[in-house]
Amino acid sequence: MYFGDRGHRKLCKRWDIPWDAHCLTFSCFHRLPFLDGKNSPLWFLEALDAARKLSPFDLWAYVIMPEHVHLLILPHENVTISCILKDIKQPVTRQAVKWAQKNCPSFLPKMAECRPSGKTTYRFWQPGGGYDRNMRSVRDIHEKIAYIHGNPVRRGLVQTPGDWPWSSWRAWEQNIDEPISIDRDSLPQLES
Repeated sequence: MYFGDRGHRKLCKRWDIPWDAHCLTFSCFHRLPFLDGKNSPLWFLEALDAARKLSPFDLWAYVIMPEHVHLLILPHENVTISCILKDIKQPVTRQAVKWAQKNCPSFLPKMAECRPSGKTTYRFWQPGGGYDRNMRSVRDIHEKIAYIHGNPVRRGLVQTPGDWPWSSWRAWEQNIDEPISIDRDSLPQLES
């Protein structure tokens, strides 16, 4: 654990075990609703899609909540979760800072972090690795997909999972791969 000027910081232990699916959860800086609106969820989806090419992984489920994200992915061989997260998070941060500097400079203080050196940096994401859980059973994987899609309903943001525009629910329930495709073919089937 790290305790310092920035307070408590959780260290995330990663188990990059070949062929283990991962459920990832990571939050916006200070858990502020930076993903509320239309621009930032689209930036996130663009970065997610681009990351699939840079650090290949299969995407099985996602939901973008106002202040955090859940992903269920299967990294390809020799691809680490840390690389995947970097390839997703860095472009979103750059896009958000660039947009705020141009369109809403008064928003930048919400993203500002003063480093011990005195330098100010801008963050979109909470420092640290977030939450990473290896999924080893087919049942756990399918339960996690249902959990991910039900998140907006449990939070009271919508009545049904299909009402939330920023999830993979439509891809699974209606076979619609917009705004981003998922990898149905690699998902292990649940035995009855």
